[in-house]
Amino acid sequence: MDIKVYTDGSALGNPGPGGYGIVLMAKGKYKEVKEGFRFTTNNRMELMSVIVALEMLKKPGMSVTIYSDSKYVVDSVVKKWVFGWVKKGFKGKKNVDLWKRFLVIYPKHTVNFVWVKGHAGNKYNEVCDQLAVAGANAKNQKIDEGYEKENGKMGGMF
Repeated sequence: MDIKVYTDGSALGNPGPGGYGIVLMAKGKYKEVKEGFRFTTNNRMELMSVIVALEMLKKPGMSVTIYSDSKYVVDSVVKKWVFGWVKKGFKGKKNVDLWKRFLVIYPKHTVNFVWVKGHAGNKYNEVCDQLAVAGANAKNQKIDEGYEKENGKMGGMF
């Protein structure tokens, strides 16, 4: 089955409250997902949206096209940077917890990444942006433990 996935991330303040948005489409089915975090970064939310979308797929071996406006995420995978980071133990890299999580789910599917220009009228990219911002503005946000632990924000931020 071919699955189309649009993803986006947002952080208000960067770092600040953040969220991600996902639109999944396959065989006439359509699903929107959003979630917010109390303190995170835009890049983390961009990557988190891809991870969560892939983790939502029930069966391994799916053919997935991910549309993202994040050069950070798309280039890191398409240009194979992340695989070089693995060989170097992620030395000096950020978001290691999320990249490791991505590398667990990524090989379970056939994944193609397509970069789309953000805020350029792409219908589903715009929907994802709205979902991500809604997540960043949500009342009951989760804690991005990876970010807060890495940056010393755990426990005393709010």
